[in-house]
Amino acid sequence: MRRVVRALVVAVIGLALVLPVLADTIPVNEAHLRVDEGEVLLSAEFDLALNPTLEEALQNGIPLYFVLEFELTRNRWYWFDAVVAGTSITHRVSYNALTRQYRVASGLLALTFPSLPEVERYIGRVTSRPVARADALVKGIRYAAFVRLRLDVNLLPKPFQLDALASREWTLSSEWYRWSFTP
Repeated sequence: MRRVVRALVVAVIGLALVLPVLADTIPVNEAHLRVDEGEVLLSAEFDLALNPTLEEALQNGIPLYFVLEFELTRNRWYWFDAVVAGTSITHRVSYNALTRQYRVASGLLALTFPSLPEVERYIGRVTSRPVARADALVKGIRYAAFVRLRLDVNLLPKPFQLDALASREWTLSSEWYRWSFTP
């Protein structure tokens, strides 16, 4: 009995270590920051493409949640890097079979699109998104900026969260894209 339990524990741990490596990735084409009218603005472009499993889930009425995460840090030699600014934006994507349209909702904003490629383009393109106040940054200091886009499986219905643990088709994420920024 103990051997069976140990074997199961080892299998689960091994699966947890292997799944992130097997995950589908979202390529990052570009990302940059600029300061305009007292705000730091983020522009980024991801090459988002849903796999057939995610497309089918969407067509069958399961909403998908994509999270854009951004972090701006300042290097410190004596401790961990200081987080100067950080934000995340969640997009809820759903499909309405009656109107045959996709709906993307983020906060109070909701838009409809006639096709999935348009949804992928919209979510994958961030243009002039305010991420920090310019007065929170020191001019001439180099900062490290990080951005990524991922499918948030924690917001899926519970049965699909279990599927997401066992199947790489439900794991869609970009790597953290890092670049330097000096205001």
